[in-house]
Amino acid sequence: MRFIHLFLVGYFILILGVGLGLWQTGALSRVAPIWIGVGALVAIGLGIMLAVSSGKPAVGDGGR
Repeated sequence: MRFIHLFLVGYFILILGVGLGLWQTGALSRVAPIWIGVGALVAIGLGIMLAVSSGKPAVGDGGR
């Protein structure tokens, strides 16, 4: 379970860095706030799905 948390932390740091880079270049000033929110929700959902799918399988779960 610790691997999933580490993956999510790294992913959110990456998303934060990309967002700050776009903000500094002024690219976000041309985008409506609703689309920034939609993009953030998609990025969060993608990060959670990637973290869960890349998690280490539990030992002794019967091959499920």
